[in-house]
Amino acid sequence: MSGHSKWSTIKRKKGALDAKRGKIFTKLIRELQTAARIGGGDSDSNPRLRLVVDKAKQANMPKDNITRAIAKGTGGIDGDAFEEAVYEGYGPGGTAILIETLSDNKNRTVGDVRHCLTKNGGNLGATGCVAYLFDKRGMILFEGEGIDGDAVLEAALEAGAEDVVEGECSCEVVTGPTEFHAVQEALAAAGFEPASAEMTMQPSTTVKLVGKEAEQMLRLADALEDLDDVQNFYANFDITEEDLESFVAS
Repeated sequence: MSGHSKWSTIKRKKGALDAKRGKIFTKLIRELQTAARIGGGDSDSNPRLRLVVDKAKQANMPKDNITRAIAKGTGGIDGDAFEEAVYEGYGPGGTAILIETLSDNKNRTVGDVRHCLTKNGGNLGATGCVAYLFDKRGMILFEGEGIDGDAVLEAALEAGAEDVVEGECSCEVVTGPTEFHAVQEALAAAGFEPASAEMTMQPSTTVKLVGKEAEQMLRLADALEDLDDVQNFYANFDITEEDLESFVAS
């Protein structure tokens, strides 16, 4: 694994989901409000909202919080309006980075993003400098020793998935953006419960990082995760398990 998938693994190993639950809820509330404001408050007819609601449920966000955030987005309750922006840049070793933000103050956001990058061996780039290296894809991850990879593969491909990547105790289903929900629903109907399901930006090439550059990249990823205005970031780094374990243990 590399880039976004690699960082997802790191977060699980560090137990960051529980440690930063308040920050995760803050980001999810912004996503819920924005998705409802743009596409309406009915998740059945708003695929973007449905995806965020699923993420909120996976994070154990209370139902009342979800309902209130959607109401703010549709105007039923007063709430802030957040503006979407995507920033592009480079990390240690020339890695490509895409950063998706939701903010009520773009000047603050771009300043914070630039500071994170420059402090950790990277720099902010011009629009279009790295976006061409990423493709939008759905990622549905199954984990556990009892995973029947062949059964997941058969059900996923029959539903329209592009690929299934099997690991030692994991199975990752890759879909196109339009097929994501259909594949997710087909796998659920077949009895498969994912550890996570999300839309992501998959890099077409990766950059191998070791030693100091690997540590810098992981610290940069951690710093970006800590910014309230950053919803998602994607990078094309690849790091050895040894460097990963060393960082997690530090």
